[in-house]
Amino acid sequence: MKPRLDLRTLFLSATTIALALSACSSQPAEEKASAGPGGAAEVVTADTAPPAIKPVDIPTRGGDGSPIELTALSEADVGGARLDGELGCSFAASAAAQPLLLAKGNVASQDPARGIVKVGDTIETVSANGGFDAMAKGTKFFGKGLQLRVALTGPAQGGGESPPRPATLTADRADGAQRVFAGLWQCGP
Repeated sequence: MKPRLDLRTLFLSATTIALALSACSSQPAEEKASAGPGGAAEVVTADTAPPAIKPVDIPTRGGDGSPIELTALSEADVGGARLDGELGCSFAASAAAQPLLLAKGNVASQDPARGIVKVGDTIETVSANGGFDAMAKGTKFFGKGLQLRVALTGPAQGGGESPPRPATLTADRADGAQRVFAGLWQCGP
């Protein structure tokens, strides 16, 4: 004979666990001392620390089953593209990585911004409506059988004229395949 589960006992156990977890979360945050400007020690707590960026790289889903492969642009790829525009934007996996997408456009212009992306070993051209101003906030790029959406996911990291911002790059292929890349979107001179 199977033992019968008593719902009252189950409810009381779940309530006890929930209360124990909430008590743990109300304890003071762990503090770490770090050197601030001028060498003075600053206290950083979990409440004052900048939010962590959660990496996202969702493999290709849908379509014919073949992966969407965006590869890093080399200096030769970028130089050979001869992109026109006053300012540019790029998407890269990290601050130290070569870009997966690079585009340039003019400020206060409705002329499309033009860019390049490397699909496998092939350089493809892409364009986005609205010039540089539209790109800076994240936008959609359109190319041959491919749509790329840049979406900002967090505040700028660092200072200066053109700090990078956490973002995702979603690649949609004409056959219905989709892949999401995580990285940084940086716009400026």
